[in-house]
Amino acid sequence: MSFLISKRVIIAGLCAGASLWPAIAAAQDAVPPATASGELQDIVVTAERRSENLQNVPVSVGVLQGGDLRAFTSGGDDTLLALSGRVPSLYAETTTGRIFPRFYIRGLGNIDFYLGASQPVSIIQDDVVLEHVVLKSNPVFDVGQIEVLRGPQGSLFGRNTTAGIIKFDTLRPTQEFTGRATATYGSYNTVTVDAGVGGPLVQDKLSFRLSGLYQRRDDYVDNAFNGTSADGTVTPRKNALGGFEEKDARLQLLFTPTDTFSILASGHARDYDGTSTLFLRQGLVKGSNDPIAPRTVVRYDEAQNNPQAYKTYGASVKMAMDFGPAAFTSITAYETTHGFSRGDTDGGAAADYPVGGVPNGFGQSQGQIRDLDQWTQELRLASTGDTAFKWQVGAYYFDSRDITDFYQRAFFLTTAARNPNNWVRLRNRNYSYAFFGQASYHVGDLTITGGVRQTKDSKRTILLKTANTVANVSTYRGRRDVTLSDTKPSWDVSALYEVAPELSVYARVARGFRGPTIQGRSAVFNADFTTADSETNTSYEAGFKSRLFDNKLRLNATGFFYRVKDIQLNGNDVNGNGVLFNADKADGYGMEADAEFRPIPNLAISAGVSLLHTEIKDPNVFAQVCQLNNIVVCTVQDSTIRVGTNTFANINGNPLPNAPEYNLNFAVRYDVPIGSAGKAFVSTDWNVQGYTNFVLYRTREFYSKDNFEGGVRVGFEGGNGAYEVAVFARNITKEKNLKGVIENYLAAVYNEPRIIGVSLSGKF
Repeated sequence: MSFLISKRVIIAGLCAGASLWPAIAAAQDAVPPATASGELQDIVVTAERRSENLQNVPVSVGVLQGGDLRAFTSGGDDTLLALSGRVPSLYAETTTGRIFPRFYIRGLGNIDFYLGASQPVSIIQDDVVLEHVVLKSNPVFDVGQIEVLRGPQGSLFGRNTTAGIIKFDTLRPTQEFTGRATATYGSYNTVTVDAGVGGPLVQDKLSFRLSGLYQRRDDYVDNAFNGTSADGTVTPRKNALGGFEEKDARLQLLFTPTDTFSILASGHARDYDGTSTLFLRQGLVKGSNDPIAPRTVVRYDEAQNNPQAYKTYGASVKMAMDFGPAAFTSITAYETTHGFSRGDTDGGAAADYPVGGVPNGFGQSQGQIRDLDQWTQELRLASTGDTAFKWQVGAYYFDSRDITDFYQRAFFLTTAARNPNNWVRLRNRNYSYAFFGQASYHVGDLTITGGVRQTKDSKRTILLKTANTVANVSTYRGRRDVTLSDTKPSWDVSALYEVAPELSVYARVARGFRGPTIQGRSAVFNADFTTADSETNTSYEAGFKSRLFDNKLRLNATGFFYRVKDIQLNGNDVNGNGVLFNADKADGYGMEADAEFRPIPNLAISAGVSLLHTEIKDPNVFAQVCQLNNIVVCTVQDSTIRVGTNTFANINGNPLPNAPEYNLNFAVRYDVPIGSAGKAFVSTDWNVQGYTNFVLYRTREFYSKDNFEGGVRVGFEGGNGAYEVAVFARNITKEKNLKGVIENYLAAVYNEPRIIGVSLSGKF
């Protein structure tokens, strides 16, 4: 209790002490919709840490407005996972529920489910980097705009951005009293409320914005197991799993004592309680990738129906001082979280899946963060004004510390086989500091930009408790204290040429790196830590940005090639435990395009496409294949070798996991004016996903192909946009798309179910 109180005191003190720090303010609203004439509006992005027109930025940027995200999540979807397939080259998935989303840009990501895993996609919410995988899951709400920066972004945003960045900007306080809210209700008693209200507290000096998100869904999945449980799980049980409750709040205060000085203080809290990912044992049949398991029935004998719960708190202070020719910015932030996630990792009761008449396969585990603290500090000095020469320099410090436990099956048993010592405790620390600078020069119709960053990244993992015998005797013989550190530069050079006011072309070369990584969870099986050295990504891209047909069509496209040297990969050992290793390199090439079209008044069309080829290149790299009780249970299509009783596949030439060969998305909305202030509308959005391999080796089972999913909304908007009422359907065709697998149990993971409901929105 004293620990929790101290965390809240720290957060309150950080917000209350905002006046002690310099900050930036700039109230930010969502980009307005197209005018009645169909003409497109400008999109302003901050991809280079300053406000610029999207068409003038030499970076491949995908943009979503807050209203789009709220439409995608009206059925209760995770606000982060809902981005998957909505932006070209962006994919997201999870096998650990809502507290552990994994992101992939241009095929680069990390399939590791370890709580200490690093990802090459960085998440930034309101200018604060969220590094730990649980912090990355913080929902976004009352959001104004989402920017997906594709390709290495190491110069301005740091290490662990070799794939790119997803940047969220929420609506900020203003001196005008405004509010907005969206509420939905649908199948399975699914409720979503996303709202924000704010305005002046002291005219021209102090303003606020209070925002909140509430999401819930009833349990709707039955646990049909009717047998004896070894850990006391009560079965069978109707409506035992699948539900969740998400409660989030954020308060922002903007203090503007002068025209040149401002302070923005923000504090937020999250309280989540739900169900971890449902693995459906033998959801796949050997030789086929057709998901055959029912969506609403499981047969779990253990793990108490997969509970998970997390609480997260955070605060930041952003301040800015404009000195005339330059402006100084400071961003100080703190994040903390604690919670757990437990799951039946075999995906079904062993008694229901015998081999030779003997129950086959037992598994459950729990990961628990006892305490996590992340501190970040950024200082930046940048030129101001619309001058030919622009520059910025800065420094950054990052410090994350956590204590994390991992529990295995024997710990939870109530039988004579119980082992109360079958768990480990790890202390992890990751600190990093960097110095960076960027300059751009505009001459005629050409803008040249270059940036560089020097970063040191260090990680240390200490094994505080080993997984001991019932008699509490340690049998662990591996390392107990591992430290990795690396210092590397990141850089980028780009050129943008304005061919005409409606068309610009650009080229960019960038290099970024992801720091070294430690996999400590291995110790729960009394196996030594596995580690991976730093990886570097050098990316080449060229494209164009255009506004055509009298500003009715915005079409931007990019072609790219990258090579990741010493790429960090993650496979599984025979226990299903993650194993880290480096491969020599991986190549990727492809293209992405975004389009927004207003062919006639009242008709809006948006579309995107990405094409991708990835390939692991290392003839000497192998990965453990699907194996249970020394039997290979899937159809491996790569060459294999045996090492003892284990089977390994040569993965040279294979695609990266969760790297769709193509992705198509499009949305259409048509309005029918009614009177002078209202309109009826119908809208639909769809995405189609090409071949996607889920693991490092090729099989006939562990991939998806031609997945698709769509949504529809029909409604009325009145009062010149002041309110809206609609009916909607998400996953309207009830697609049962394969999103992940547990290999040794041929277990399937599915997408969200179909949700049909009603929504009500309003603003003032």
